Amino acid sequence: MTGATDDGAARPSVVVVGHAARDLVLRIGELPGAGASTTVEERIERLGGKGANIAVGLRQLEPHVAPILVAVLGQDAAGDMALREAVEAGIDIRLVVRRGTTALLVDVVDDHHERRLLEHMTEESLLTVDDIRAAEDELSTADVVVLQLQQPADALLAAARSVRRGARIVLDGAIEGEARDELLALATVVRADAEEAAILGGTQVAGVDDALRAARELLAKGPSLVALSVPDAGDLLVWRDGHELFPHGDAPVVDPTGAGDAFVAGLVAGLLRGLDPQQIGQLAKAAATSTVQRLGGHPELGELDDEGEDGTTDADRTHR
Repeated sequence: MTGATDDGAARPSVVVVGHAARDLVLRIGELPGAGASTTVEERIERLGGKGANIAVGLRQLEPHVAPILVAVLGQDAAGDMALREAVEAGIDIRLVVRRGTTALLVDVVDDHHERRLLEHMTEESLLTVDDIRAAEDELSTADVVVLQLQQPADALLAAARSVRRGARIVLDGAIEGEARDELLALATVVRADAEEAAILGGTQVAGVDDALRAARELLAKGPSLVALSVPDAGDLLVWRDGHELFPHGDAPVVDPTGAGDAFVAGLVAGLLRGLDPQQIGQLAKAAATSTVQRLGGHPELGELDDEGEDGTTDADRTHR
């Protein structure tokens, strides 16, 4: 529900529906072969999961917004720790469900900045229709709802159908089956990587032209803005009367983990600020660029406003 800031201005309500987990990040020199071992040079444990990462990133970009997280954490010590970290990050946890075992994501990064991701997610760690029903009041009064699509289709549809007319729905990822078209028809923004774009639209994305074609097909299904990650090129934003490619910058990539989550946080922040598509893309790119320069993909986006809203120069962008 929309509240007010300290100066009396309206404070937008944002609900993020998605994964929450415990992240274990391990930095090693080289991946050992079968039967061998290696030394862990750095270890980080903290709150993770795509839904939680998006909420944290958005809070950092928009300190006046306390995103409401709809997710599942286990009834265990890892869940207790993750919940405390969410509170410390400024996330509204009233709709975080506690059951089962907390999902675990293990991110192994070597000195070549290549990663391996190991995931332990049980069925209990996914949202159910009942979980969504418990969140209907918040979903029906939110200004923006983010749906992270690695959740069961019936739960996602229940969430999307609860959103009030005029509110904006941001889809992150991909989903197959009958739910796909209904979700796309209700969405304002869709963000996907190349593999996810192929699932959503049936078009393989190997380059910019493929991405542009796929994005236009997705726009025809309902969204007003589509953001697709193009391999070895950058992020392509496409809207009704234009498009722009935001190339990958020259910043060193320490760990690609979390780039997409930060990008989504930037998209949502741009919507809340009333930016135009180019400005939204600049902010989202800056958020992703900042995140890949840190081990573990945890967002630290508060400094972006200190650098300027986009964190890029005209030379960083390609207008098409």
